[in-house]
Amino acid sequence: MILKGNQRGSAKDLALHLMKDENDHVEIHEIRGFASDNLMGAFNEAHAISRGTQCKQFLYSLSLNPPQDVDVPTPNFIATIEEAEKRLNLTGQPRAIVFHEKEGRRHAHAVWSRINIQEMKAIQMSYDHTKLMEYSRELYLEHGWKMPRGLAKQSERDPRNFTLADWQQAKRIKQHPNDIDRAIQDAWAISDTKATFAHALNERGYTLARGDRKGRIVAVDTFGEIYSVPKKVGTRIKQVRERVGNEQHLPLIDQAKEQIAQDMLPTLTRFKKQLKTNQQQENTDLKRERQDMIEHQRLERSTFLATQQQDRQQQAITRQARFRTGLKGLWDRMRGEHKRIRELNEREAKRMQEQAQTRKYQFIQRQLSERQRLNARHKSLQQHYRTQQQELNQDMSHYRQQQLERLREAPKALGKAQSQNVPEPQSPVEQQPSAQVTNQADLDHEARKKAFMEKRNNAQQERTQQHTQPLA
Repeated sequence: MILKGNQRGSAKDLALHLMKDENDHVEIHEIRGFASDNLMGAFNEAHAISRGTQCKQFLYSLSLNPPQDVDVPTPNFIATIEEAEKRLNLTGQPRAIVFHEKEGRRHAHAVWSRINIQEMKAIQMSYDHTKLMEYSRELYLEHGWKMPRGLAKQSERDPRNFTLADWQQAKRIKQHPNDIDRAIQDAWAISDTKATFAHALNERGYTLARGDRKGRIVAVDTFGEIYSVPKKVGTRIKQVRERVGNEQHLPLIDQAKEQIAQDMLPTLTRFKKQLKTNQQQENTDLKRERQDMIEHQRLERSTFLATQQQDRQQQAITRQARFRTGLKGLWDRMRGEHKRIRELNEREAKRMQEQAQTRKYQFIQRQLSERQRLNARHKSLQQHYRTQQQELNQDMSHYRQQQLERLREAPKALGKAQSQNVPEPQSPVEQQPSAQVTNQADLDHEARKKAFMEKRNNAQQERTQQHTQPLA
């Protein structure tokens, strides 16, 4: 089990902390070496003694946390505390032991006074953390428990050695291929026009789109998967085109994905709100059930302990009645009968105490099991909602990524279209203001036109002169 200890003062705060009502059950198992029989009085007593020294942290608090899902009997807790007491050099010091039960788990706290009354000085707590760490390792090895990584290898506690699992990829649709074929074929069978076919596909979670290759008509599902319509329907592209029309009027695959993302993001947001509402309601119900269980268990335990106390008192009265009084009692002492009865009573008291401890342990284990089952339900529910939350976040990230990719591709497509229609830009030396460029172009055009007209007129005049000259 994990052992954590520290020196501390503030007797009142520690006593209040150990008796906090936030635990399902609190049991003061032992107060040893103090005049008081309660935690507050015992710790205040230690504080009063410490004032005769210069020690400010006059208490040593040790917490004992067993591994989860491991039931540790009370004697094992006590044996561990005894061994830790020896290793911390606190043997014989006044101490208190408190058991806490919370969330279906049982752990213990032990508190010692550090003040040595004989010498009136505080016991030195050298290397206490190292000692407890080594003892924790021994306990894990001794009992065969799975040792925590941080306890097994100190270097692995360095965050640089930790690994973080990658985010799961976007959730894919979990359908059999036959189901996909049937959905697209049904949409095709109940439609006779492009509008009815597109509407039927939308009702089944598909969007009609134009493929990357010429003449390809596809259906895109809500997760971006692409399916060839002719292939799924089992017909030729010519027949599909007769019903759908020219595919140039259909959106591109990227455009279809962008539209799907715009439609799905508000839906997923609504799902997340609904999921949060369901989780809050479930948590409220579980919290109420847990509180009812705690109150019932406290009443049940109080009755059980009261019954045990009555049994102990009755047994003590019965054993005491075995001793005769007066002259008969004196005669019993003289002949050794009194000693025999006393030894018999001691053996019987010890046996009864062991049986009572066993019944108490079984009773506590039964209540712990009930609490553990409720806690397991709570953890399973929380894990269920965490998984759903992660899946929704992944889906939203998937659709946002589609929108971002579409935004990145838009400038490239625009630039490509402009490069096909716009003439090559002029060099910086030739660039002029737009108005001057336009006027200059007009002047050049007029000059070329005038030169062309003059050249054509000259050519006509030469041909006329050749026809009018007499033959030689």
